[in-house]
Amino acid sequence: MKNNNRLGRRSLLGVVALVGMLLCAVSQAQLATNIGVDVKAMSMGHAVTADPPGIMAVHFNPAGLAKLDGRQINLQFLGVDLSLESKFSAPPGYNVFGYSDDPIVCNDAPNDGVDYCRDFKTSSSTIEGVSLYIPFLNDTVDLPPGPLLAGPLPSFSIKPAGSKFTFATATYLPQAAGFYRSEDDPGNYMGKRVALERITYLSPSIGYQVNNELSIGASIGLSFQAVSLEQDFRAPNQLLGFARTLDESICAPFKGESNIALDLILFGICRPEEGLGPFKNLASLDVSMDQRLSPSYNLGVLWEPNDWFAWGAVWRSESKMHLNGDYQITYSKAAQDTINGIGGSATGALALAVLGIPSRVGEQEVGQVNMDLTMPASFQTGIKIRPTDRLQFNIDAVWADYKEWDSFTFNFDRSSTMLSLARLFSAGSTSTSLQYPLNYQSTWNLAFGASYDLTGRIQLRAGYEPRASAIPDDRRSPLVPINEAKFYSLGLGYKWDKDTDIDLGIAQLRSKDDIPANSSCAANCTGIDNLVYNPYAGLDIQTEATINIVGLAFRTKF
Repeated sequence: MKNNNRLGRRSLLGVVALVGMLLCAVSQAQLATNIGVDVKAMSMGHAVTADPPGIMAVHFNPAGLAKLDGRQINLQFLGVDLSLESKFSAPPGYNVFGYSDDPIVCNDAPNDGVDYCRDFKTSSSTIEGVSLYIPFLNDTVDLPPGPLLAGPLPSFSIKPAGSKFTFATATYLPQAAGFYRSEDDPGNYMGKRVALERITYLSPSIGYQVNNELSIGASIGLSFQAVSLEQDFRAPNQLLGFARTLDESICAPFKGESNIALDLILFGICRPEEGLGPFKNLASLDVSMDQRLSPSYNLGVLWEPNDWFAWGAVWRSESKMHLNGDYQITYSKAAQDTINGIGGSATGALALAVLGIPSRVGEQEVGQVNMDLTMPASFQTGIKIRPTDRLQFNIDAVWADYKEWDSFTFNFDRSSTMLSLARLFSAGSTSTSLQYPLNYQSTWNLAFGASYDLTGRIQLRAGYEPRASAIPDDRRSPLVPINEAKFYSLGLGYKWDKDTDIDLGIAQLRSKDDIPANSSCAANCTGIDNLVYNPYAGLDIQTEATINIVGLAFRTKF
């Protein structure tokens, strides 16, 4: 997105729309954490803290690097298919300020002269394909429909002969998600195009063999973080319902007329050619933010007192970032006509000035935005048990500090009267920043893995991980509809020769959710204060997300 000019003042609509969009995207970052980091770990349900997966112990438990010998290389290949579906329906008695003809849930012909819906429907939203943010091009690209293929993702390790130290580095994706929808999809108000990714491009690591039973390790991750979104904006709000009543009832007799007396009495509210309404598209938004270098570290310990039992633990540090980027807002004709029409009246311009709203808005508005974002720390500990020579069970407990996301603060590139107005409705905001509460909660969940040595060359694997949700019930959203989720996996390890191993894995993450009308103020809250951000106010929402993954890893000595 290129910005060739900046406007001195922003509209409150633009600020509210921008903040709502960013909140929905960044707050869903837990979606794809750890899903495609390593094929073997994936096939064991990520329960590998006490059984680190080769060189990718860099991420899962760097103490496991001490078990590697010589020089090794690992290449990972992944295929990912993402399916996100949402359904929207109207509950009994649905209306916004008396209007129920929302085209998302109403099957009536548009502009049929009736302000209520006679034939309700359930509409569905789905995604067309995968979107990726390209770091050095600073652009988001849409891939052809179908699975995303990634690889080779390389990692290397070396342990000098006779040394207790192992050194390693890896390139991997600890977090990645992105999609795009068709132009007329009803889900475009919660993301027409989304890309959210964290790429660890370098991870210098070390493992140390303290003795025959105990190992310790550490790694430093140097990562790139990006958030990019495009979406349409609407606000089924009581104020916009009242605006429609003014336009269709009070102003109807005066349409096409403009005189000083009329403008003075009615504050210019009847001047717009096209008025506002609760179900109209108000703006289209485009924003991207990134940080080129985002460091973090992992600390691990591995204790193996005998052949049939092991215990491991890893601490993954938080990562503090300062994301910077640009945004562009393109206003609809209705939004432009309304603000410019009211601003064209003397009394209307005075009223807007009192409220701190500009008396004129152009088709586009551009600016810069930044935010401080902390990717939460996590802790994982687990055990490995081998009850027989061939059978092994792994159990891990995983904690993630999403309570760190108590609120998000967005900083704009200059002072704005609009932000001064917005701070009246948002505690902690200033004339150049806007704060929005999240109240997320830290989570614990278990992960389970099992393996069976079918022969001396073939190992069968299976995993299960029920993932907890950090998102409170009143903050759920269909943008990326994964809250509580279940992860299932199967895999196979094949020893090609004494120096070479091949891992195969398949996995599926599934999540379903119901968001009843007026239950989440990140999707469908009703009321006069629901601007940030409830594009489906008053509607029932059902979501289902499925991520299918196929992986191949090749590991050998050289």
